[in-house]
Amino acid sequence: MTKSHVLVVDDEADIRELLAMTLSRMGLEAHCAGSSAEALGLLEKNSYELCLTDMRLQDGDGLAVLDYVSKHRPELPVAVITAHGSAENAVAALKAGAFDYLAKPVSLNQLRTLVRSALKLSRPVSRRNGDTESEDARALPVLIGTSALMQSTRALIERLARSQAPVHISGESGSGKELAARLVHLKGSRQDGAFVAVNCGAIPENLMESEFFGYRKGAFTGAAADRDGFFQAASGGTLFLDEVADLPLQMQVKLLRAIQEKKVRKVGATTEEPVDVRIISATHRNLADEVKGGAFRQDLYYRLNVIELKMPSLREMREDIPQLAVALLERQCAGRQPPRLTAKAQAQLAEYDFPGNVRELENILERAIALATGDEIEVEDLQLAPRSTTDEPTDDPATGLPLQERLDATERKAIFDALEQTHYNRTAAAKVLGISFRALRYRMERLGIKDELDAKS
Repeated sequence: MTKSHVLVVDDEADIRELLAMTLSRMGLEAHCAGSSAEALGLLEKNSYELCLTDMRLQDGDGLAVLDYVSKHRPELPVAVITAHGSAENAVAALKAGAFDYLAKPVSLNQLRTLVRSALKLSRPVSRRNGDTESEDARALPVLIGTSALMQSTRALIERLARSQAPVHISGESGSGKELAARLVHLKGSRQDGAFVAVNCGAIPENLMESEFFGYRKGAFTGAAADRDGFFQAASGGTLFLDEVADLPLQMQVKLLRAIQEKKVRKVGATTEEPVDVRIISATHRNLADEVKGGAFRQDLYYRLNVIELKMPSLREMREDIPQLAVALLERQCAGRQPPRLTAKAQAQLAEYDFPGNVRELENILERAIALATGDEIEVEDLQLAPRSTTDEPTDDPATGLPLQERLDATERKAIFDALEQTHYNRTAAAKVLGISFRALRYRMERLGIKDELDAKS
């Protein structure tokens, strides 16, 4: 059996020797270089399955090696080795296209995990676990559409799947952020590991640390046995943090440390344990704005937003709506012949703005199936909200304002309506709005409502 070859680049002989010895024990053959010039010479002559390079070399830095590989050997995964505590260097390397990074002193367990993940990238998906290519194709979820925007989104997902870099997925509610996260996971080297999705806004603040990191028996009342958290459950796979903007600041600090150190400490434990997790986060809010407003830590933002994937809204790719509607109808009818959309119904769907995006389209079609009397879906079966025009009079004071101000004005009105309905009982108002009390408190502070009410009392 032919050995896989790994290029090791480091200007310290003892580290080169340590890495080469570890790789040899894994059944791999290491070629070592002490400078970027020597590394580039080896890359020109030989073929490798992985490149490990130090960020700081006597004749330059590891980014030069990474830049050469991205231009001439884009299929070759490159992992960088950074000095302890050099988070900025690690982020810079990941943004430049590095597969992953290791911090000095190098943990051999983390090295072995990284190498195994990288080597999976060179194997065709169809050969893993004995699956056939057609079986894998059927198992993967699909982002439907032939528009240029959707094609570029799918292409970016393919590239992100070849990396271990943290990814932040932005986009409006219902635009398919979790589906995109699953695709990044399933198309990458972690596909055999767990995909753990967590809604950060749905966890009570006092339980967050134990839910994320686990706890030891006796750590608190009710802790009858040791329990793993989300990080341990996702070890070897992907942890998807949905609505990450809802994390309280205290939890953001602990999450940042876990991401940087690749270690977590269970509640009640005295030592940390390593975890091998890829982080993908998402939110429908603008994280940069949350940072400016002081609701989200800037250092955590830079660690999560190493690479951004923006999911397009449905109104940005109207040409995909007919194809998407047909696919959704077929799925909802589960094997039986789905009703057809009339030409007029298709035209109305194509003109609709879909504030709820694909999720709203799915709900509209599900309702239309129930309302249709024959084998066709008519315009009246869709029950779309009438499209407003600029010529229509409106009592909305937010009309004409910039988008963010309009959204803020609408949110303020909804909160005040709920407070008045519940006689200013904030817990009850949160229930009326369908959000957590913590989320309501945050929104009231962001919009200045709390200060207004405090001034009146």
